[in-house]
Amino acid sequence: MALHRLTSVTIGVPNVEETVAYYTEFGLSPQEDGWFTTRDGGRQMRIVHSPTRRLVELHVGADDADDIGRVADNLHRLGIDAARGPQSVTAVEKATGVRATVEVAPRVTQAPVPATTYNGPGRVERTGARAPGVLRTERIQPRKLGHTVLGTTDFGVTRAFFVDGLGFKVSDMVKDAGVFLRCSTDHHNVLVLKAPVSFLHHTSWQVDDVDDVGRGAMAMLENNPERHVWGLGRHHAGSNFFWYLKDPAGNFSEYYSDMDCVVDDQLWTPETLEGAKGLFSWGPPPPPSFLAPDDLAALMTGAHSQG
Repeated sequence: MALHRLTSVTIGVPNVEETVAYYTEFGLSPQEDGWFTTRDGGRQMRIVHSPTRRLVELHVGADDADDIGRVADNLHRLGIDAARGPQSVTAVEKATGVRATVEVAPRVTQAPVPATTYNGPGRVERTGARAPGVLRTERIQPRKLGHTVLGTTDFGVTRAFFVDGLGFKVSDMVKDAGVFLRCSTDHHNVLVLKAPVSFLHHTSWQVDDVDDVGRGAMAMLENNPERHVWGLGRHHAGSNFFWYLKDPAGNFSEYYSDMDCVVDDQLWTPETLEGAKGLFSWGPPPPPSFLAPDDLAALMTGAHSQG
């Protein structure tokens, strides 16, 4: 695959200071100019001011200048204006207004984390000690940015931009609702959803295992239970464990672990998922506000969203 990762996202919010404080508590490391870093991925999110919450920009990593040339040619064939540089190409997706840059960037190498030891029927692998997940006390610091989800008012145009223009691949579809797309070996890096208004649904951040999904969420909820959105559960598409929280601007943020990986495209068959199966395998049912965020009407009228 010429593309190899979702490098970073820039999100616009009306309440920058509050949102910066939230993602600092979430475990991202604040840097200069609104940037945040993860443990393994480097600078992966920037927060800027915007009248309403939205995904402003995303960056995608590619291996070399030949990859950049192929993306530029694809965009040209689609009739999409693109700014080409020696190491990058940038274009704006028309339906959502999101600016996308594909750039030559190093691949992320993650040091292997030892698998969590679980005892099971007839399989005792941990004896004389409590489970590591109940002994950890360090704060959660996400390993990397996994994916972002955006709503679009023109699903066909947005899908074509990512697939036929940038070179993303389809992992799974949600019937009449969305498509999971990947630019890495992770099951998805972008999920495009049909929506009455273009908006940022959520960003998702990798942690070590399901214990860290739970520990991270519980720490965020300890003094702010209103942040809870949905979880704990396991998705069907991607298979990952999840827990969703809400930031002060109204965007959702997800801790996840155990995502499906597609190393050989020929061995993966996309599914078209229907109903609840497309959302989760087990866990509590999603609240209505997850499917249709409470501020969609305000976003449609251009009103400021403070969550």
